[in-house]
Amino acid sequence: MKLCGQFVTYTLFTILEQVYGRNGREYDSSKASARNRDTLGLRPRDLIHKTLRFETPRAPHEKLVLEQLVKIYKRDIKPMEDAYNYNYLPIRTDVTVGQIQSKPIILFLGPWSTGKTSMINYFLDTDILRVGAEPTTSEFTVVGYETSIKNTEGAVLVSDKMKEFSPLEKYGQGFIEKFGGIGLPHPLLKKVTFVDTPGIIENRKQQERGYPFNKVMQWFIDHAALIFVVFDPTKLDVGSELETLFQQLKGKESQIRIILNKADSIASQELMRVYGALFWSLAPLINVTEPPRVYTGSYWPYEYKLNTNSDLFKQEEVSVLQDLNDIIENRLENKIALIRQHAVRVRIHALLVDEYLAKFKTERSFLSNQEQVKYEILNNPKRFDIYKAVTSKHNISPFDLPDPEIYKDFFTHNPLTEFMSLEQHCGYFSGCPMDDLETAITTSLPGLLPSVNQLSKTEL
Repeated sequence: MKLCGQFVTYTLFTILEQVYGRNGREYDSSKASARNRDTLGLRPRDLIHKTLRFETPRAPHEKLVLEQLVKIYKRDIKPMEDAYNYNYLPIRTDVTVGQIQSKPIILFLGPWSTGKTSMINYFLDTDILRVGAEPTTSEFTVVGYETSIKNTEGAVLVSDKMKEFSPLEKYGQGFIEKFGGIGLPHPLLKKVTFVDTPGIIENRKQQERGYPFNKVMQWFIDHAALIFVVFDPTKLDVGSELETLFQQLKGKESQIRIILNKADSIASQELMRVYGALFWSLAPLINVTEPPRVYTGSYWPYEYKLNTNSDLFKQEEVSVLQDLNDIIENRLENKIALIRQHAVRVRIHALLVDEYLAKFKTERSFLSNQEQVKYEILNNPKRFDIYKAVTSKHNISPFDLPDPEIYKDFFTHNPLTEFMSLEQHCGYFSGCPMDDLETAITTSLPGLLPSVNQLSKTEL
C-alpha cells in the first residue's frame, strides 16, 4: 500500500512537471503534454502558441535598430536633457538606455483576488506564481526571461543603472522590499516582460504600505505598453482606491484592456447583468468618447464550466492574444515613437527655459532688484508673454506646453540664473545641441522606420 501511494505521488508529480515545466525546461507543446492536459482537465494552449508565435526568433536587424536608437538618444537628446535639468520636471517620463533596450512591459492591475496572477500563469503555462482566494500578491513582481527559474530581489533590479527598473530606486527602501523579480525559461518572455501588482483593497490607508504606492503605480502605468485591468464578476465594488487608479490611467485609454475574468463562474444571463453593472460602475471614471475594450473570459488552465458561453470566451481570448501580439510586432515602431515624443518634450522644455532666461535678462537693470524681477516673471509669465513667444517663434501648439505652475516649482529647485542660453551652448566646431535635437526629431528618428519595416517583412 505504501509503495502504491509512492507510485501515485511520483506519477502525479511527473505529469505536473511535464505540463508546467517545473524542471526548468522551456515551454513544451508536444503531444505527450497534450495527453497529460486531457488527463488533468486542462485547456490546450495551442491557440496561445499559434497566435504569439513563441518560437519565432528575434531578427538580427532588431538589435541594430535598438543600437541606432540608443546612439541617437545619447548623441542628440541627452545633452539637452542634462543642459536644462529636464529630469527635475515632475511631469517628465524617465527615459534611460535600459528602457530603450527593454522589452515591452505588460502590466496587470485590479482589485485583489480577481485572477491577475492566474492570468500571467495561464499565458506562461506555469503555476510558479502563487495564487489564492485571499490577497496573495503584496509585491510588485517582474516576470522576465531567464534560462532557468530564478528569483531576484528588488535591490538587485534597481541597482543596475543600465536596466529599465533603475529609476524606481528613488521610491525608497520601503518599496524596494516590496519589489522583486522571477525569471522563467519561457519563449514569450524573450519578447515581453510581465509585471504583477498588489491587488487593490478598499479601505486600506495608503500610508500603511510604507512607500508611495500611487507614485510607484504611476511609474509602471507610464512605462507599460499594454495594461490589463482585471475584475471578478462577483466583486465589482468601486471605491476610492480604484477611483484613484483610473485617474492615474487617464491618457492611457488606448493601452487599457478591461478583463472580466472568471466569467464561466456565473450563468449566461447573470453574466450580461454583471457586464452592464461593470460599465455602470466604471462610466464615471472613464471620461472618453471611446471607452476601453472589455473582454470576458476565464484565464486559468482548466476547462470552461459546463453550460457557459465557452465559444464566446474562446473568441474573446483570441482578441486578447491578438492585442498582445500587436504589441510584440509593433515594439520597435512604438519605441521609436516614444523616444521621438520624449525628444519633443525635451525641446519644448529647453525653449521655455531659454525664453524665461531671455526675459529675465531683458527686464533686469543695474539698479533693479534681480530677485524681485525673477519673482514677477515666475509668478506671472503671461504678463511677460513667455508662453506666447515660444508658441509663435517655434511653431509649437499651446496645448503642448506644460502648466506655468510646474515651472514656478522647477525654478525653485533649479535657479534660473544658473542656466545658459541656447546660443551659449553652441560651439564653433561642435555646433548647437538644439540643432542636433531638432535633427533627431525631424530626420534621424523617422529615418529608422524603413529599417523597422524591412524587419517586419523578414518576420512574416
